[in-house]
Amino acid sequence: MSDNELGIFLRTRREAITPARAGLPAGPRRRTPGLRRTEVATLAGVSVEYVTRLEQGRDRRPSVQVLSALAEALRLTPSERIHLHRLTKAADGGFTCMGGASPNRTVRPTVQALLERLEPTPAVLLNRLGELLAWTEAYDRLAGPVGLLDGTPPNLVRFVFTDDRARTAYPDWDRIADEQVAAIKQGPFRADPHVAVLADELTVTAGSDFAGRVERIPGLPESRGIERLVHPEAGELRLAYETLELPADDDQRLMVHLPADDATSAALDRLAGRRPGLLRALA
Repeated sequence: MSDNELGIFLRTRREAITPARAGLPAGPRRRTPGLRRTEVATLAGVSVEYVTRLEQGRDRRPSVQVLSALAEALRLTPSERIHLHRLTKAADGGFTCMGGASPNRTVRPTVQALLERLEPTPAVLLNRLGELLAWTEAYDRLAGPVGLLDGTPPNLVRFVFTDDRARTAYPDWDRIADEQVAAIKQGPFRADPHVAVLADELTVTAGSDFAGRVERIPGLPESRGIERLVHPEAGELRLAYETLELPADDDQRLMVHLPADDATSAALDRLAGRRPGLLRALA
């Protein structure tokens, strides 16, 4: 399993940005997407050899000035800049926010009260291992029949990669799998011993489906989007999800699901045995 998370991140961001977005002329048609290493080096004011060393993992401790220059050259978003900083701190062994601490499985009373007030919306609280800690009754109706709530505690990452039912539940399984790998790689990843144990387990149990993604996917999951879920009673549902990060001390995130179309809205109402229109579809 690769531990060159900084290199993977820099390479994928370089390949994702267009010359136009980086402020460069388009020039002749390119064979490969994104920027060349020489272009990133020029924009950041460093040598192309240094960019190569960073991407290959031969240098994992760039200075703050170089990090800032690379972030500017790659037009990183604020969340991407935070992730870049965390990767370099993990390489230094200086990431102390979560690394080493046991995963938080305690749900604060106010967070539990928030979940109760979200009814009849499907919502779930997870920690950094992908463990499901608490959820609304609406989420229970959504995820329970699929098999996602099996286990003590249930684990979303483990379900996606090791439970055969996941590929039936998620028609877009590949994209869901990508997102789960990105989620557990967010932050120090292998520098966190608890995440490393889970990653080693999945490398064995899920094989290349998991390990291959670890090699190529940076730790930046989408915080919002639309996913398809096939429910054994309600059929195929289109759910718009939003991820809300709790304070760092909680080390948890809240995922809220809303119907993305009228058919899904009606299906969720039927599951709840409620009058139609209680949970309206997003525009």
